[in-house]
Amino acid sequence: MSIEDDVNLLATVPTLRLMGIEALRVLAIGSEIRVVNRDETLFRAGAAADCGFVVREGAIRVSSEEGGYHDVVASPGHLIGELALIVDIKRPANAVAIADSTVIRISRSLFQRVLEGHPDAAQRLRDYFATRASQAASDMLTASGKLS
Repeated sequence: MSIEDDVNLLATVPTLRLMGIEALRVLAIGSEIRVVNRDETLFRAGAAADCGFVVREGAIRVSSEEGGYHDVVASPGHLIGELALIVDIKRPANAVAIADSTVIRISRSLFQRVLEGHPDAAQRLRDYFATRASQAASDMLTASGKLS
């Protein structure tokens, strides 16, 4: 795949597409490509999270320690570890390849440098995360009211 293929893939990720093509091009150029073989662990719950991953090819199962209904399968175009791009956190889940896969690893430091160089992209992302946080708070209040 070429850099332009990676830019086009990153542009399909809802959170990342807000950044604009020029910022995505810088992300694609500065990121790393990692091959993850079937049954290989990409990361474990509790590990330090210093990057996000966009699935380029294959599939990655992301599951909590308990497993079960919290499992999600990330396929091409899915971003794993979105929050790790902006804050220092621990991984809340395990991620294991369920097929031979390739991921684009975007480090937090690269992501933050790109936002510093593209303040308009940073503003769009800030607004997006603020809206998501507000919606989550509203959803929790609604759920709380139904439980009372």
